[in-house]
Amino acid sequence: EVQLVESGGGSVWAGGSLTLSCSWTVIMRDAYSDEYCLGWFRQGARGGREGVASVFTGDGGTDYGDRMKDRFTISKDPAKNIIYLQMFNLQPSDTATYYCEAEPCLTNWGLGRYRYRGQGTQVTVFT
Repeated sequence: EVQLVESGGGSVWAGGSLTLSCSWTVIMRDAYSDEYCLGWFRQGARGGREGVASVFTGDGGTDYGDRMKDRFTISKDPAKNIIYLQMFNLQPSDTATYYCEAEPCLTNWGLGRYRYRGQGTQVTVFT
């Protein structure tokens, strides 16, 4: 079982930047793997879940959703259980609740289905 806590959301004008943080804690070790896939997903007003970016703790490999790589960067603190999502040139279409999610995995499986999710952090972009 993994506990995740997001922070860093807020309101910005279009063109602005934000950095989200996700602190994660393993409450109960999973028998499947000691490594985790950690991902950022967002859910806007229309309700659909959209994958933004993911990182694999095993080798640091990353994956991005369509059209995300040019304005979003995912990274992991090498010493702490924290991942970040740097967001640049934000647009109103980026307005959403951003969730940090985790899944035990053996390799970076990208933006698939994750078992554990944080409470989310709201990002609002104004024109």
